[in-house]
Amino acid sequence: MSQKVRVRFAPSPTGPLHIGGVRTALYNYLFARQHGGEMILRIEDTDSQRFVPGAEQYINESLAWLGIKIDEGVSEGGAYGPYKQSERRDIYREHVKMLLDNDKAYIAFDTPEELDAKRQEVANFQYDASTRLSMRNSLSLSKEEVDQLIANGEKYVVRFKIEPGRDVVVNDLIRGKVTINSSVLDDKVLYKSADDLPTYHLANIVDDHLMLVSHVIRGEEWLPSAPLHVLLYEAFGWADTMPAFVHLPLLLKPDGKGKLSKRDGDRLGFPVFPLEWHDPKSGEISSGYRESGYLPEAVVNFLALLGWNPGDDTEIMSMDDLIAKFSLDHCSKSGAKFDFEKGKWFNHKYIQEVDNALLAEMFKPILVEKGVAVENYSDEYIIRAVSMVKDRVNFVRDLWDVTSFLFVAPVEYDEKSVKKRWKEDTPALMTELVEVLRGLEDFSCAAAEPAVLGWITEKGYHMGNVMNAFRLTVVGECKGPHMFDITELLGKEETVKRVLAGVENIKKD
Repeated sequence: MSQKVRVRFAPSPTGPLHIGGVRTALYNYLFARQHGGEMILRIEDTDSQRFVPGAEQYINESLAWLGIKIDEGVSEGGAYGPYKQSERRDIYREHVKMLLDNDKAYIAFDTPEELDAKRQEVANFQYDASTRLSMRNSLSLSKEEVDQLIANGEKYVVRFKIEPGRDVVVNDLIRGKVTINSSVLDDKVLYKSADDLPTYHLANIVDDHLMLVSHVIRGEEWLPSAPLHVLLYEAFGWADTMPAFVHLPLLLKPDGKGKLSKRDGDRLGFPVFPLEWHDPKSGEISSGYRESGYLPEAVVNFLALLGWNPGDDTEIMSMDDLIAKFSLDHCSKSGAKFDFEKGKWFNHKYIQEVDNALLAEMFKPILVEKGVAVENYSDEYIIRAVSMVKDRVNFVRDLWDVTSFLFVAPVEYDEKSVKKRWKEDTPALMTELVEVLRGLEDFSCAAAEPAVLGWITEKGYHMGNVMNAFRLTVVGECKGPHMFDITELLGKEETVKRVLAGVENIKKD
């Protein structure tokens, strides 16, 4: 690849960053890093009516959490700024003038009411070569009329002048050659005098060109705009520096048909945003992957495989692995079904790889939330607790469900286990077991296990009945990690205390 790879992620600050946008950012990042290129974060805030406070900060925080590092942008700076489109008005005005001066665009004064009336009058009305002369614009009005309307402060837009009957070819690196006849395209609005800002179509092309973007990697929903963008590059005389186009497949609903939406997440109980979002207008709170307990590495791995594969059966891949393996050749043309259960599986896998000390630190706030006095437990205790059960959970918050008995002694006992495991002679057996436990000088798993099992065998007791009753008194139910790992961690005094409490409190109906 002779030209330096420069890609851009260009979200609009109109709300939280959708997970589909996150995947687009990720693919841009993987492609750029694999080719030793650069990634630009450009804020496309030309739609002043839809701007939402806090959205830009949310975008930056989301990408940082996921480990998607930006080389140039509003925060990072760079040689091709400003990177916020609302700060590039002078640049856009200059390029609008270029199009007008070269008869590639024209000024239109049609009001929304006039456009609505025309739509009522003409079925499937489109503002194009067949209708433009019947409208109020600089092609149908004299120069004097146009100048006077502008002098009077009449609001206007600048439309791109598309000539009909031409096959426009878009070369897409995933979809191949896409050909669309220009007759089906309307004369898109490129600039609005009302807010002195360009529309997406103009700003996008000008910025990509001036920022030396080599590849435009974006969602499939922008594919219909690609022919217009090809024509704009040609109108500016930039055809030789046109970037390569890549239109990624859509993320689809987990069930049914159509594009993944927030409603799908609300309906099925999974996030569609990277971070929790607090809507400044409605006050509504939307869940995020971070706050739901997902590890960023798991989210990245999960998203990378939605629409791309490494060419083999590999599933668990770090960011470095993904960078090394990523190829547009292995991107799918068809949409990818959003399997949120697979996302949980990835999180489970990554939790297994987290260092136990770090996992314990992540677990501490949850212990505090549950009323546990964390200061009463050593770091080593909490580390050993999570290490015993981490293979049983999908999320850090799930650790409480499987370790709570290590921090709070049971006061209630599982009814089914009591009915099945607590026999008439069990209290006597447990009382005898207490004496065996008290007699152990070494209470480690390695020493306690053979001692207790040897006692059971020597006495001819039923192994399952004794051990299940033992577990029931200590844990509160007949499940959990290895029994003698539990007793080693709890220690002799606490273990004996719990067995005696079970003898006292477990009553079989």
